[in-house]
Amino acid sequence: MFPLRKTLMSLYRARLYPLLLLCGLLAVILVGLLVVGITSLSVCLIDFKWAWINTLISTVVGIALGIGGWFMLPVMTVLVGGFFQDTVIRRVEAAFYPDSGGPVAGHFFADLLYDIRFVLLALLLNMILLPLYLLGIGFPVSILLNSYLLGREFFEAAAGYHLGKKAAKQLGRSHRMNVYTGGLVITLATLTPLINLFVPVLATVWMVHLYHNCRRSGSQSPETNLKQETRIPSDNG
Repeated sequence: MFPLRKTLMSLYRARLYPLLLLCGLLAVILVGLLVVGITSLSVCLIDFKWAWINTLISTVVGIALGIGGWFMLPVMTVLVGGFFQDTVIRRVEAAFYPDSGGPVAGHFFADLLYDIRFVLLALLLNMILLPLYLLGIGFPVSILLNSYLLGREFFEAAAGYHLGKKAAKQLGRSHRMNVYTGGLVITLATLTPLINLFVPVLATVWMVHLYHNCRRSGSQSPETNLKQETRIPSDNG
């Protein structure tokens, strides 16, 4: 239930290195655009007579964005990961689980709306936590919160590919400790320089393996089994 070895092996066997590089590039571009855009906007909106005040405010805004962005990275990985998840899942399953079948029918738009709601909720919760950083307890609380959020989100993305989100959520509850442990690993990785650029791909791979481990454990509910019967055929046969 701790698929670290399989996750690392998948990078080679599922030919994920190009996706890793693309994921890292996209993450850098998105973060750069966000920081530059908000800093430039603050410069345009703030115009005092004294240049040194404008410079000071711009510097403070830049530093605040850097610190805030660092702790918001766990949530941002979901946005970046959305571009790659289906491709990563297909490649990993073709390499390790060729008989897993195709995705559940009509899951794309339902999953998109679900992910948008998740990101908005996660951003709101992380913003609520910001005052706790002044008390010195914000960091550990954010680790606990984002471990739960990211574990649930990435597991439900991997399991929901075959089952749909509702059945995936039920399966995740049956294996909540393993899902939370995976979320903790993902959260710590998002706070690790360089590695955090590739977390969206690595997190998806991790949860694909965890999902198939859960399937083999035989803990799926009757509704989960029914969902699997509605999958569309896989291109792999």
